[in-house]
Amino acid sequence: MKRFIFAMGALALLLSSCGEHRSRTERLLGNYALVTIPAPDLSGITDNGKEVLNLYRFAADEADKIYWEQNFGDKESFLASLTDPSQKEYALINYGPWDRLDGKAFVSGYSDKPAGAGFYPEDMTPEEWEAFDDPAKNSPYTLIRRDADGNLVCVWYHDAYASHIEKICSYLNAAADITIKESVRKYLLSKIEGLRSDDYYESDHAWLEMTDSKMDLVLGPNEAVDDALYGRKASFGAYVLLKNLERTEQLNALSARLEEFQQLLPGDPAYHSFTPGSESDIFSCNVIYYGGYTNAGFKVIAINFPYDERVQEELGTRTILFDNIIREKFNRTVFPVGMTLFETDQQAHLDASAFYWGIVFRELAKGLGVKETINGKGSVADALGNEALVLEKAKSNVLGAWLCASQVNAHHIQALIQKEDVLTTFVANIIRSCRFGAADPTGQANLLVYNYLAEQGAISRKASGRYDIDCRLTESALENLGALILKIQATGDREAAVALVQKYSVESASILADKVSLELEKIPVDIRFTYEK
Repeated sequence: MKRFIFAMGALALLLSSCGEHRSRTERLLGNYALVTIPAPDLSGITDNGKEVLNLYRFAADEADKIYWEQNFGDKESFLASLTDPSQKEYALINYGPWDRLDGKAFVSGYSDKPAGAGFYPEDMTPEEWEAFDDPAKNSPYTLIRRDADGNLVCVWYHDAYASHIEKICSYLNAAADITIKESVRKYLLSKIEGLRSDDYYESDHAWLEMTDSKMDLVLGPNEAVDDALYGRKASFGAYVLLKNLERTEQLNALSARLEEFQQLLPGDPAYHSFTPGSESDIFSCNVIYYGGYTNAGFKVIAINFPYDERVQEELGTRTILFDNIIREKFNRTVFPVGMTLFETDQQAHLDASAFYWGIVFRELAKGLGVKETINGKGSVADALGNEALVLEKAKSNVLGAWLCASQVNAHHIQALIQKEDVLTTFVANIIRSCRFGAADPTGQANLLVYNYLAEQGAISRKASGRYDIDCRLTESALENLGALILKIQATGDREAAVALVQKYSVESASILADKVSLELEKIPVDIRFTYEK
C-alpha cells in the first residue's frame, strides 16, 4: 500500500498549496497531450470534393462560435482580457473560464460554472420553471430568457443564433451546389431546413441514407452535454470526417446483428424490447476537424447518432469510429494509466485492439435497450430527467464491454485478443476517464462504473498499491449493473436513478489518489489538437 499512501499524502499537499495562477494553469495544460492531426490524404477525393471539405470546415467554425455563446458568452472580449498565455490557451480548451474537469473557475473573478450554462437565466428558480407553461421549454433547441417584464420566454436556436445559422446554411448550400453525390446534396439541403426550423427529422433520415460519400459533416445541436440543470438543452458541435472504406466494410457485418445483440442483453427481456431499425450501419473514419462542444475538454472518439427515437426505430442509427483519435487516446492515456496503476501480470492484457473493439461495442450499445418507458412514463430521457444522460453513458460503457467480452470469447470477432484483454483494457479506460471528475455526465458515468466494480470486488488494490482485476467478477458485475440500468430506464424509475447516481458517482479516496499518482507521472488526462496545414 506504500504507493497508495504516498499518493494520498501528495494529494493532501497539493490541496493545501495554492501556487500562482500562471503555474497552476501551466500544470493544468499538462492534462492535455498536444496531438497534431496531419493534413488529410485527399488523393482519392475529386476537386469538387476538396472544395466541399473546405466548406464543411467553414461551417464547423460557425458551429464553434455558437458553442462559445452557449457555454460562456463573448469569446473575443473574454480572451482579450486574459494576459497570461497559458491561461488563454487553457480557456480555449475549455471554452470559457471553467475547468471542464471539475466545473471550477481557473480565472479570477468567476464563480463556479452555472449548472444551466448559458441556456437558462442564472436567477431562475425551480418554482419559476415549474410554473412556466410553454411546452417549448422542454425542447432541446430553445433558450430560456426573460422578456422586458422579467417573465420567462422561449427563444428558438434558429432565432437566437440567426447570423451564425445563416452563414452555416450558406456554406452548406454552396457545398450542395458543387457536390457530385445526390445523397450528399439531399442531406445538406435537409440539414439547412433543419437548422432554420429546429426540426432535424428529415435531415437525420437523409444522413442515414447517405452511405456512398467518402467524407461527412456531422453538425448541429446533438447532445445535452452542458445542461446540468435539467439535462435537456443541446450543445452545438461539428465533426469533419474522412471515411476508411476498407475498415467500414469490415465493421458493417456487425450492423446486421443489432437485433441479436438486443436479445442477448441481460435482465428481463421486457427491459430491452426496443427493436432497432434495420438500416443501422458502422463507419470507420479519420477526424479532420472538431468544432464546438466536440472540441471542448476531453475529446469524443466515437459517436452513435441520431438520438431521435422515431428515426432510430424507422431506420436505426449510425456508429462512427474515429480511428485516428482512438489510436492517440490509447497510446497517450489508456495504456500509460494501466502501466502505472496495474499489477505487472495485468499489464500484459492492455491491448490497443481490445480498446478499439470495446469502443465499437460501446457505441453499438447506445442504440440498444429502450428509448420509451414500458409503463407510460414517456421517453426515458423525460422520465429520468437530469440523471438520464449519466445512466445512458454508463449503460453504453457497461453493456458495450460486456457484449465485446462475450463476442471475443465466442470467437465472433476477427482480432487476436482475449476476453481478459477486453476487460482489463476497459478497466484502465474507466479509471482514466474517472479523471474527468463529477462535474460532467461522462465523468459521473465512469465514476459510477468504477465504484460499482470496486464494491463488487472486481477490482481491488494489492499490497503494492496497484490494482488487481478479477475478470470473472468484472464480467459478472458488468452484467448485473447493465441489467439494473436497463430496468431503471425501462420503468422510468427516477428515484432509483437518483439513488444510483448519488451512491456511486462520487470521487472516492482511491480515485483521488489515482489522480495524484497519474499527475505525478505526468500522464495526461486527455488530448488536444493542432492541425497540420
